[in-house]
Amino acid sequence: MRHRWSIVAIVGVQVLCAVFFVSQILASVMGFAPFSWQVHEMIELAAALGLVLGIVLGVIALRRTMARNVVVEGQLRLASAAFMDVVEERFGAWALTPAERDVALFAIKGMSIVEIAALRDVSEGTIKAQTNAIYRKAGVNGRNQLLSLFIEDLMAD
Repeated sequence: MRHRWSIVAIVGVQVLCAVFFVSQILASVMGFAPFSWQVHEMIELAAALGLVLGIVLGVIALRRTMARNVVVEGQLRLASAAFMDVVEERFGAWALTPAERDVALFAIKGMSIVEIAALRDVSEGTIKAQTNAIYRKAGVNGRNQLLSLFIEDLMAD
């Protein structure tokens, strides 16, 4: 949460500085000078420093975000690998044929019977028979229960 507020503060400072510079350009075009040149230069210097500070803090925030992204991607790869380990373990325990393994994996991914049949270049009836064999070997009644078996395994680990 602190990180979010620091980003909001960075953007806020940069917006204020940009508004100052744009207002100064408009005032110059209109021939309006609300401040003496000394005060104007001091405000302009502060606004420029604010923009530089915003850039520096923005780069720091970006680097932190990128580092966090690398960590999260690593965790996702580990979770994905763990999921595939669970899948392979279960498929082996159920003694699924290679064709049934493919169909089961597609079913777990949420593909329909029609989509699986098209991918495997077989009839829908063949896919239905294979999914019924998979459900019977897994001891479940359908795709949702099949998927929940894997989710339960991952949550238990």
